[in-house]
Amino acid sequence: MTDGASSVGFIGLGSMGSPMASRLGDWSGGLTVFDVRADAASALAERGAKVAGSPREVAEASDVISVMVLDDAQVREVLAGGDGVLAGARPGRVVAIHSTIAPGTAESLAEDAGTMGVAVVDAPVSGGFVGAHEGTLAVLVGGDDAAVERCRGPFGRWANLFVHVGPVGAGTRAKLARNLVTMVSFAAAAEAQRLAEAAGIDLAALGRVVRHSDAVTGGPGAIMLRDSTALLAPGDDWYDAMVHTRTLGEKDLRLVLDLAADLGVALPLAEEALTRLADALGVPHSGREGAPTSKAAASANEQAGGNTP
Repeated sequence: MTDGASSVGFIGLGSMGSPMASRLGDWSGGLTVFDVRADAASALAERGAKVAGSPREVAEASDVISVMVLDDAQVREVLAGGDGVLAGARPGRVVAIHSTIAPGTAESLAEDAGTMGVAVVDAPVSGGFVGAHEGTLAVLVGGDDAAVERCRGPFGRWANLFVHVGPVGAGTRAKLARNLVTMVSFAAAAEAQRLAEAAGIDLAALGRVVRHSDAVTGGPGAIMLRDSTALLAPGDDWYDAMVHTRTLGEKDLRLVLDLAADLGVALPLAEEALTRLADALGVPHSGREGAPTSKAAASANEQAGGNTP
């Protein structure tokens, strides 16, 4: 992929922004950076990046401007503040917000910027510190087609998965859904550790097994390639696999809860999982193929036309 002539800017050189911007250090169109901490840009300056004194100066020098700051308030200040990006951006510029913020923030800023001929895309990333350093982040982009396409080149320096998920705000909504998987999984992992610890299992060894097997199977993402969360019907390509997963899962969860009872360990997430696993997979509970398993499943079945699997 060639860099093209577009100049790029990067605002926010923290634990994620710094390695992302570093991968743009030799960008052919030039790189301009800014951070409120003057010393944060020193390494990039040594590699030829121009260091700006404000977000406005970044915008004045750049065609595509990335913003990676902490929260909604900082994003608004960086874009719409008195010395912000929109004070210096000329028509035709694209501003990409990588921070995880409220979808409405990106939408309102995009509306304001649009009156000035500036496009805003929300482009949160997934993959953490390691992915930023290695250039293997996933980026979920929301925005109009033309603006999104202009981001592919620079984003390709630090991301190896670029997904255009819809209009402005869609990137953030997708990132929040992705983070839900992560944070609930962390809580489940901690619950598993408590069970293993009570059973005298080496926790680091268990962690290595979890990481290894998830890398092979895809972990929770393995069941997320369906295009709907509706109840599955027999004959659907996913049905038999999900029934098999449910049968093994409910068996194993019952064994888990029996072990927890023997050890005196409370596992509320495991109890919830046993109740909800079948519905989550889109199939009935074990031994109940032929009827929905909950009000939610019944509602989904009714919306699908009343054909109970």
